[in-house]
Amino acid sequence: MLEALVILLAAAAIAVPLSRRAGFGSVLGYLVAGVAIGPSGLRLVTDVDQITRVSELGVIMLLFLIGLEVRPARLWVMRRAVFGLGSAQVAATAAALAWIAHLGGAPWAGAVVLGVGMAMSSTAIVLPMLGERALLATRAGRDGFAVLLFQDLAFIPLVALVPLLGGAAMPDQLPLLAVAKGAGAIAVILLGGRFLMGPAFRAIGGARTPEVFTTLALLIVAGSAALAGAAGLSPSLGAFMAGVLLSESEYRHELQADIEPFEGLLLGFFFVSVGMSAQVGLLAHQPVAIVLGVAVLLVAKAAVAYALARIARHDRVDAVRFALALPQGSEFSFVLFAAAIAVGALGRDQAEAATLVVALSMMATPLLFAASERLLIPPLRPRKDVRYDTIVTAPTPVIVCGFGRVGQIIGRILRMQGLPFTALEGDPAQLEVVRRFGSDVYFGDPTRPDLLRAAGADKAKLLVVAIDDMEAALRVVDTAQRNFPNLTIISRARNRRHVHLLLDRGITQVVRDTFYSSLKLSELVLRASGIPGKQAQRAVALFAEHDERNLIETHGFYRDEKQLIQSVQQAAEELSGLFEADQRREKEAGPG
Repeated sequence: MLEALVILLAAAAIAVPLSRRAGFGSVLGYLVAGVAIGPSGLRLVTDVDQITRVSELGVIMLLFLIGLEVRPARLWVMRRAVFGLGSAQVAATAAALAWIAHLGGAPWAGAVVLGVGMAMSSTAIVLPMLGERALLATRAGRDGFAVLLFQDLAFIPLVALVPLLGGAAMPDQLPLLAVAKGAGAIAVILLGGRFLMGPAFRAIGGARTPEVFTTLALLIVAGSAALAGAAGLSPSLGAFMAGVLLSESEYRHELQADIEPFEGLLLGFFFVSVGMSAQVGLLAHQPVAIVLGVAVLLVAKAAVAYALARIARHDRVDAVRFALALPQGSEFSFVLFAAAIAVGALGRDQAEAATLVVALSMMATPLLFAASERLLIPPLRPRKDVRYDTIVTAPTPVIVCGFGRVGQIIGRILRMQGLPFTALEGDPAQLEVVRRFGSDVYFGDPTRPDLLRAAGADKAKLLVVAIDDMEAALRVVDTAQRNFPNLTIISRARNRRHVHLLLDRGITQVVRDTFYSSLKLSELVLRASGIPGKQAQRAVALFAEHDERNLIETHGFYRDEKQLIQSVQQAAEELSGLFEADQRREKEAGPG
């Protein structure tokens, strides 16, 4: 087992960075690593079942962490998307795929199993894929999550109905024992989360005993999943319920920090196990059928999802993202196919081919989604048909892009010093406001090279990017660097990630929004709390210096969220040590 673990870790360490660097995300890297080391590849690891059983904990922990982010009030708000859009997606996709499978020669019982199984999408693939691109908060991300949640809820009833397709008779009465077990498990999770988990954390002293706190956190996740599984429910559903119940707890952030490292590693192993379980040999024996099956699955699911998204009034960008996030099969598909084989509703040969189609669709989805973000989404973004100002002023040494709160202050100070500048603003509403106060500003989109050239960018010395939208600001920087390499660029940054993206482009003169105002406000708070003025100034200066240094140090790995979180925690400890050392020096120096 130790040797297999070393091979798994080595394969992931090689494949995942290469996949991320190529822009395809980490999921594809894990899947390719699994194929490479599995029975269909180099055969370095062959015990796929054992690895799959362990790695399924990653999916369970993922659902628990999602539950922590979904407050009960938010869950209630999402009810229409979950049960409306979710049920429509499953029903319409299953019907379309079942009809296609029947046309392909499958009997109706097997076609229905294939349709329902392939209608499911992979939570473990979709959510990390959207999360890596910061799309979970978009309309496409929210509705994608709602559909996946409905699929989790619907999976158990669908598995229970499979025996009917194999010719089993409808039971004369409800299976009251099974229903009671399921209801009892839900009640235990709900009541335990409501009344027992909080006191349990307080009894162990909260986060002050880290190893016991982590143990209890893992116990809650594994225990909720095991309880749901023992009652015939989805283990991931039990973990999700526990997460939702703890989302209002004061320990939510500590729980998230403790579970995330385990979730990330085990979820990666899950994707590796999916790659290992793919019987790639079938592709050599039935290349046309398998490739055609993958193409039909991806196209049919994406088409149905796009149509439903447009019916739900998504714009074109969100509809495309929603459609291309969900076209793959699911880990649940494998379970459904196995259940169908057991009752004779699906032939083993058909199930093996369908399993390979699902696995290949999982590998193809990150590629398709990455390609769409690069090639399809940009042309679909709405473009306003506006008429920009014609710039007739003589070239100036400074161009200010964005004349909102930040740009106006820069402009006023430049005027005080008698320095001429050209100001560009792309928001008509903002333009109307500043012109009422007598500011001479041109209406135009500074991401366009022709407008920058008209503003004198080929002769100017300095470009100030004061736009508040991060993506637009980065496009201005890219346009300026590509077309006017003579310009020195100074940029406003919305947050730390924006700073890192600017550093990627070689922009080092960057000022973060609210950073200096927050420092000044902190100094006032310290003084109002009774701390002497010099000591308050020194504390704020120490923090500012340390924070700026940490910002530069984390640039090398800012895309690695886990390493970034660890670095932030280490920086907090280091900063506390610096404050303590500074206070000791102050005491030793004495008054005066």
